[in-house]
Amino acid sequence: MIKLKTYRFKLLLASLIIFVSFNQLAAQSPYYYQLKIYHFKTTSQEAAIDAYLKGAYSPALHRAGIKEIGVFKPIVADTADRLIYVFIPFKRLTDVDKLNEQLKNDKLYLSTATSYINADYKAAPYNRIESILLKAFSVMPVPAIPRLNSPKTERVYELRSYEAATEQLSLNKIGMFNDAEVAIFTKLNFNAVFYGQVIAGSKMPNLMYLTTFNNKADRDQHWKEFGPEYKKIKDLPQYQNNVSKNITLFLYPTDYSDY
Repeated sequence: MIKLKTYRFKLLLASLIIFVSFNQLAAQSPYYYQLKIYHFKTTSQEAAIDAYLKGAYSPALHRAGIKEIGVFKPIVADTADRLIYVFIPFKRLTDVDKLNEQLKNDKLYLSTATSYINADYKAAPYNRIESILLKAFSVMPVPAIPRLNSPKTERVYELRSYEAATEQLSLNKIGMFNDAEVAIFTKLNFNAVFYGQVIAGSKMPNLMYLTTFNNKADRDQHWKEFGPEYKKIKDLPQYQNNVSKNITLFLYPTDYSDY
């Protein structure tokens, strides 16, 4: 009986801590996130993009007041369309346009990025750049640095996109995250970097989020623990048919990524 009371007290205390943390976060204005995706084919293009992001772009964003920039690559690369993902958090939507102006006036950036900026059309460092703009969920309005202890080369970052049949159903799924799912992820230490509603992108209506793990075994164990918790809410009538397609990508952070 004593053990049962102790367990109930610990569960109540954990729930209270999560509740207080969520309410403190909810008082903050939601961030906006840009996810830039570089599409390329060759090793030389990859080297050029890495050199630009590491030596010019990321330092320039740091000087512009953006403290952390995430740069990720697929664990299993598609040889036909290779990708590099760049995650940029903004405190305000207007900061997206403001950054472009800051880069134009950053002399150090312009000098270190010369080969990238002035690349010949026959030797472009990429094939195309895709851009996705997101607004942070109210339950987690700011991004978080994952608390992992494994080498970056072993880490598994799981980027998910949940598409919905209609805008209203997508908002319903976002409500499900705000009301219940994020609490489960937090309780089980999924180390989420962000949760966001896509407000400009090619797969709308959809939401995206990024969770992180020390390695593949750690990732699999977390999702195993997630199942029983999620089962408690997934069949609730108010949350039915709110996902029509789930796209899951496994990434790892580059050695110069801040996340």
